[in-house]
Amino acid sequence: MSTQLSSGAAPERKVPPTSVRGAAMRGVVARPGREAVEAKGWLRAHKWLLLRRASQLGILALFLVGPWLGWWIVKGNLSSSLTLGVLPLTDPFLVAQQLAAGQWPYQEALLGAGIVLAFYLLFGGRLFCAWVCPVNLVTDAAAWLRRRLGLKGGKVPSGSTRYWLLGFVLVIAAATGSLAWEWVNPVSMFHRGLIFGFGLAWGIVGGIFLYDLLIAPRGWCGHLCPQGAFYALIGRAAVVKVSADRRSACNDCMDCFAVCPEPQVIRPALKGVGQDHPLILDADCTTCGRCVDVCGKDVFRITTRFNRSES
Repeated sequence: MSTQLSSGAAPERKVPPTSVRGAAMRGVVARPGREAVEAKGWLRAHKWLLLRRASQLGILALFLVGPWLGWWIVKGNLSSSLTLGVLPLTDPFLVAQQLAAGQWPYQEALLGAGIVLAFYLLFGGRLFCAWVCPVNLVTDAAAWLRRRLGLKGGKVPSGSTRYWLLGFVLVIAAATGSLAWEWVNPVSMFHRGLIFGFGLAWGIVGGIFLYDLLIAPRGWCGHLCPQGAFYALIGRAAVVKVSADRRSACNDCMDCFAVCPEPQVIRPALKGVGQDHPLILDADCTTCGRCVDVCGKDVFRITTRFNRSES
């Protein structure tokens, strides 16, 4: 295996392990993206990360300027909101819980859920996880610190656990006739905490950070979150996808595996395992763009599912 390094750069790479998920667990690269910064410049090597942070913080700001400054652009929260007094938006996961609990949502809530559902069906369900969800800020911080501290290993649940938890959430809603999950949903608690003060939310959000940092790398978003599982299911046929269309240029540096929150989705497209095209079609892909950022060889790009050719 050949590894190309810019002159003067200290080698930081290890031989890629057989298991893709194991690669992420072992912390393959302590500082992924250094080669990309040297090849493309800092801004291009962080373009998608900066856009995601602008999206996440911008959405939070729209909700917070009302209670904080009295500028009511958006009223409500990520579960249900009204923008400029006209546009209703509702989390379809919340509506699914309501229906399971035997509660028929208001007409505006159904309309808002339909709008959101159509968006994620078209563009990708797990865009919510990477571009909207505020808990992603917490889990990304834990992943970054884990790499910097060189923490390796950990007990990671099966990737199917989140789907079992999704089913459990809906069963509990049906059994209790209530939205029981919303009382402990980290996304809802994080949002309420910013407005009303954290209280118990500190414990929930802090627990997720420590769990990802010390026990299971990318454990919450990648293995446990039922909301992420719901959005993965609704975005299976989405149009927007990531492509490794320059995979012939890959130098096996493993930077993409190190930063990807769902590293198991990369190998089929990058190495042609089980498919002959370079598209990442796995619904668990969050389309975060980090693989595009950190690749010094420009192997990846964000495109559509209809573009299956290689460059």
